[in-house]
Amino acid sequence: MNINEVKELLTQFDESTLTEFDLKEGSFGLYMNKNKVTQKTSSGEVKEVAERNTHQGTTEITSQTTEVKETVNETVKSETKPENTEEIISPIVGIVYLKPAPDKENFKQVGDSVKKGDVVCIVEAMKLMNEITATVDGVITEVLIQNEDVVEFNQPLFRVSKGV
Repeated sequence: MNINEVKELLTQFDESTLTEFDLKEGSFGLYMNKNKVTQKTSSGEVKEVAERNTHQGTTEITSQTTEVKETVNETVKSETKPENTEEIISPIVGIVYLKPAPDKENFKQVGDSVKKGDVVCIVEAMKLMNEITATVDGVITEVLIQNEDVVEFNQPLFRVSKGV
């Protein structure tokens, strides 16, 4: 794939309503994301992409990959979870609701204690409301999503300090 084709893809992606695009062609890989949450990639993979692009003389893409590398490094640093914590993750893709109804209080918020099996939120998938429950006893230390966010499969939703 040459630089003009990549530029055309970038333009089309920017003008489209797509939020993610992943292309693999032989040894070439291109990932584009308009979401706030980025695809988790190791910094080694990003470095490899940056070096490959530098050899092809694509300085514009290399500068973008450097930004991605910095973002990935920041994400990896922020995602290292402290000892004695566990994450409650989404088992499905859907829209998360932190409240049982718009006029009600959140199921759980930072500082609330939870017991294994307590409902912490709801994820709507294909018009079905799926209760997401705590997987451990403890105290909610961090809410990693906002009400009505679209969540991915295996995306962390809450951090719980175990046994507190």
